[in-house]
Amino acid sequence: MVCGGCWMEQPEEKDLGCWELKGFSSLDDLLLVKGITTRILELNSQRMTCRRRPSSEEEARVSSGLQGDNKAPVPQAGAEEEAAAAVVWEPERAGSTGPGLEADGSGGHRAQELLSSTGCGEQEEDDEEEEEEGSCYSEEGEDGGNVYFYYTIGERWINYLQRTEDGGLLRHVRPKMKRKSENGLDGRTLSPGKKLRKGSEYSRTLGPCTPSPTTTFGDLRNAKAGPARRRRIPSVAPPPELQDWLRTFQRWSGPEKLLALDELIDRCEPSQIKYMMQVIEPQFQRDFISLLPKELALYVLSFLEPRDLLRAAQTCRYWRVLAEDNLLWREKCREEGIEEPLNLRKRRLLSPGFMYSPWKFAFMRQHKIDMNWRSGELRAPKVLKGHDDHVITCLQFCGNRIVSGSDDNTLKVWSAVTGECVQTLVGHTGGVWSSQMRDSVVISGSTDRTLKVWNADTGECMHTLYGHTSTVRCMHLHGNRVVSGSRDATLRLWDIETGQCLHVLMGHVAAVRCVQYDGHKVVSGAYDYTVKVWDPESESCTHTLQGHTNRVYSLQFDGTHIVSGSLDTSIRVWDVESGNCLHTLMGHQSLTSGMELRDNILVSGNADSTVKIWDIKTGQCLQTLQGPSKHQSAVTCLQFSSKFVVTSSDDGTVKLWDLKTGEFVRNLVALESGGSGGVVWRIRASNTKLVCAVGSRNGTEETKLLVLDFDVDLK
Repeated sequence: MVCGGCWMEQPEEKDLGCWELKGFSSLDDLLLVKGITTRILELNSQRMTCRRRPSSEEEARVSSGLQGDNKAPVPQAGAEEEAAAAVVWEPERAGSTGPGLEADGSGGHRAQELLSSTGCGEQEEDDEEEEEEGSCYSEEGEDGGNVYFYYTIGERWINYLQRTEDGGLLRHVRPKMKRKSENGLDGRTLSPGKKLRKGSEYSRTLGPCTPSPTTTFGDLRNAKAGPARRRRIPSVAPPPELQDWLRTFQRWSGPEKLLALDELIDRCEPSQIKYMMQVIEPQFQRDFISLLPKELALYVLSFLEPRDLLRAAQTCRYWRVLAEDNLLWREKCREEGIEEPLNLRKRRLLSPGFMYSPWKFAFMRQHKIDMNWRSGELRAPKVLKGHDDHVITCLQFCGNRIVSGSDDNTLKVWSAVTGECVQTLVGHTGGVWSSQMRDSVVISGSTDRTLKVWNADTGECMHTLYGHTSTVRCMHLHGNRVVSGSRDATLRLWDIETGQCLHVLMGHVAAVRCVQYDGHKVVSGAYDYTVKVWDPESESCTHTLQGHTNRVYSLQFDGTHIVSGSLDTSIRVWDVESGNCLHTLMGHQSLTSGMELRDNILVSGNADSTVKIWDIKTGQCLQTLQGPSKHQSAVTCLQFSSKFVVTSSDDGTVKLWDLKTGEFVRNLVALESGGSGGVVWRIRASNTKLVCAVGSRNGTEETKLLVLDFDVDLK
């Protein structure tokens, strides 16, 4: 046997399954191999020439024809070879475990029929198979003595051939291991072009052996696409010299063919090269996702954006199964801040045996909600009336419950679903100017110098908290404790379950305007131009943050950073532990009336009608929400999510902005009385709803709540 330019004897006692195949000295030795694959050029271009053992003269003649190439050229059959063309394939010995190996590992499968000089082979065209089928053949026709076999090294599942009595070849295919997908189907068999095979082994007779040329690229094209679908050049008659030219090309050796192709390419026009690429490239494309283990395939898909992942799911059935993986979509949801999957009572079937991923459904639902905010049709809002013509001073929104406080001395509890007023909380003797809510507990602060704790379900006042000597202007609830700030320059810490005042914090010399509490530290801003950090348990002030040159109106506190907004137009970022000022954010022209902080992103609204987005770690202004569509009056309130910023203003509008780009998206509310007295005082938003408290100071707009719904229908 000629292989790789060397002759090599095969060991008799060796595990052929693990032995690295280098060559064979005879056809009988080749038949001892565990299997001979029929996957020819696609897996291995190595060619083995099998013939009888040559004499020393023949060996010298063949060796001289190698020309230094690593792969043996096709030897030309001589007269001596033609005369000695018969090699006997003996029948299989008793007790052998298969056509390739005997039970003791030494035997082989031998055919009973005489191997004539006519080589064997067949190119199978089967749409159900991806590989090119082939076996053995003779290049010399009926008188040729050479038989060529192809095989691959290291292939896990090997096909093997068996000679039949009618001169054909029987191909045996080892079964492939099935891989169970998460949904219970065999993921491998879902690859494009593959079909499920029943049983552990099957065979197919390739038919009588007939002379066949070396497998060519055209054979591969025909096997995959079929001759009827093969690309042809229309309306062009072949040149008369074409067949002679092709026969000359076929007679050349491998290196000579490569040289000719290189010269031919240099002489082609770009359009001709483009045509060659269109023909060649599809034949070498591989569905690598389907070939990878499921874990690696999912890892690759995890780098796709959700939009691209949805497109990939349309490629084929197996890709769709992978793209439906629940853990994959869980990571996509967490990247978008979605913490819970959407569990429906009736989960929709993707196809028989497959169900939609709850995490994917949650992601898709959130995407639709975002699109409703951005560009969906604005449905008519629910209108909630109840405070007559008084000002709505504070607004809370949690779940489906809305609580509004007014200077008419009352609070009202509304259903966000029906729009009905379910409770009116009556008891204060002065206007309500601050409130907090957790579940069904509502705390309110009033100009009557008291705080009241209410049960929103029943409307009952559970506690009245006495102690302040002036208006309770601000408060912050954490757990079962609330901190209140008053115009009497003090702060008080209360237990809302018992109604007791736990601690009194004194140190400011002017009214306390804003307060934040995280359960450990209290941070307060006052009209004395200072921000103070308190330890409520010891009732001591740990830091007095000085730097502002006018009243402090707004605060944000995340446990590490304090952000304060002042009438001096500046915003300052402080370190809570050291008390140092880290950044002074300049850019606004007036009072910073409202701020919101998430992670390192701060959004500030100002009386100069602009909104700015900041990075508090760098002190950089990322975006200024302005332009032709900006507010025309002071910004009264704002909220933001991972994608949008919602702002309200004295100009009677509520605007939606893109958080990342700072671009104006659209108006969500535009009062007809805007510009002539209509005002949006407060806004509160959830993922699917927006609540706006609107009215006017001159009677041009009726006091009311507007509830806009951006939810999607689950079908």
